[in-house]
Amino acid sequence: MTATSEPDDSFHVFDTTLRDGAQREGINLTVADKLAIARHLDEFGVGFIEGGWPGANPRDTEFFARARQEIEFRHAQLVAFGATRRAGTTADQDPQVKALLDSGAPVITLVAKSHDRHVELALRTTLDENLEMVRDTVSHLRSQGRRVFVDCEHFFDGYRADPAYAKAVVRTAHEAGADVVILCDTNGGMLPAQVQAVVATVLADTGARLGIHAQDDTGCAVANTLAAVDAGATHVQCTANGYGERVGNANLFPVVAALELKYGKKVLPEGRLREMTRISHAIAEVVNLTPSTHQPYVGVSAFAHKAGLHASAIKVDPDLYQHIDPEQVGNTMRMLVSDMAGRASIELKGKELGIDLGGDRELVGRVVERVKERELEGYTYEAADASFELLLRSEVEGGPLKYFEVESWRAIVEDRPDGTHANEATVKLWAKSERIVATAEGNGPVNALDRALRVALERIYPQLAKLELVDYKVRILEGKHGTQSTTRVLISTSDGAGEWSTVGVAENVIAASWQALEDAYAYGLLRAGVEPA
Repeated sequence: MTATSEPDDSFHVFDTTLRDGAQREGINLTVADKLAIARHLDEFGVGFIEGGWPGANPRDTEFFARARQEIEFRHAQLVAFGATRRAGTTADQDPQVKALLDSGAPVITLVAKSHDRHVELALRTTLDENLEMVRDTVSHLRSQGRRVFVDCEHFFDGYRADPAYAKAVVRTAHEAGADVVILCDTNGGMLPAQVQAVVATVLADTGARLGIHAQDDTGCAVANTLAAVDAGATHVQCTANGYGERVGNANLFPVVAALELKYGKKVLPEGRLREMTRISHAIAEVVNLTPSTHQPYVGVSAFAHKAGLHASAIKVDPDLYQHIDPEQVGNTMRMLVSDMAGRASIELKGKELGIDLGGDRELVGRVVERVKERELEGYTYEAADASFELLLRSEVEGGPLKYFEVESWRAIVEDRPDGTHANEATVKLWAKSERIVATAEGNGPVNALDRALRVALERIYPQLAKLELVDYKVRILEGKHGTQSTTRVLISTSDGAGEWSTVGVAENVIAASWQALEDAYAYGLLRAGVEPA
């Protein structure tokens, strides 16, 4: 499990997703999950991965045992987390400290109390004994050949209450041999100017190497982390996608991007920053949380442009409305098409889709007006790129792409006396000059329609066998109320290699769903390279 390339020790990127991030509500990591995330983080190039608290729970103990055998770290060093020894004993006799050593981790992070009230009320010991617990534990672990970091829990609140004692804890850890002493905003209540002032003072008064651990309760965790760096901290603790207890921790990805792109610090191995978006989304998949679309740098909307004014400027120079080139972090610029779109938006979107509009102002103007008319009816193309591409191609090619022509469809829901329901759909259509009638059952009327359409077309177009409906959203649009409301349906479909979204709008939810299904199948065939009939 030893890293094959030592990280630059002048600045640390320390990830605590597997320990602090796992405390987020809704995250429950298995050992396999933790191993998968550790591999992703090592591939990204962080310097340290805090794996958990060995000895405190069997899962973390197993993780360290398996990590030693199953992962050959290329960039990161594995870190075990634990506490200073208990009051009234010695570090060499404390079983929790022994478990840290038994983990085999080359680096150990100790959490220590730095708030006087926490020492007296939580640890139920004296301020002097707490300092001795820090000194004894750090010295013992150092004597066993381990590198030691010390997390000063509730440091900023403790500093506000008794700055002399808070600094005494930092000084004690430093003098005992701790490589880094981390100032923790455990309650997440600090603001950047406050963090910067405290870090600068503590650095000057103690001479210790300092790090920062910021929670995001004020929405300032990333800003507080960078403020600490401005004040001289050379160790940042973060979690992937900002996962963590309550509202979360400082988000690893914006912090690293800022350090690399704004501060000019090389904190990752060469070329790793371009993997950031992929790594962010891969970790989200492991923890089974949908990636945040609006997350800085890595969200799918991070470089998405909607307003026509923006598009006009971007057509001249993308840097006019983008603070970085999205490719630097593995992301891409996207043009959103909506009723706010202008000619530049349509031209750029066409270019993005590989459709050359050839500077045809009449064509572009026609597309703009059609989009605005359709969005007035309730369609949305910024969330349905596939439907927009079909619309655009129909204008470019003088008519819709016809893979099949629907004669009629119907869906029947039968309410049975025993309380169960039966859903059946029948589709009549023409494909390649052949009239086809297909009937299918499903677990709902839309599912029945989907199956009937598939039954009707798969013999003609075997490429459709790969298609799978992966998401289905219904929204009641403003204007009318209750059962008279207009309904918008968005469907996401996958062919195993990619995913696309289509839209349908009607007063009938089934009719809206059918529109979105038709577009989904047509676009799937277009993606597969099938020529229209």
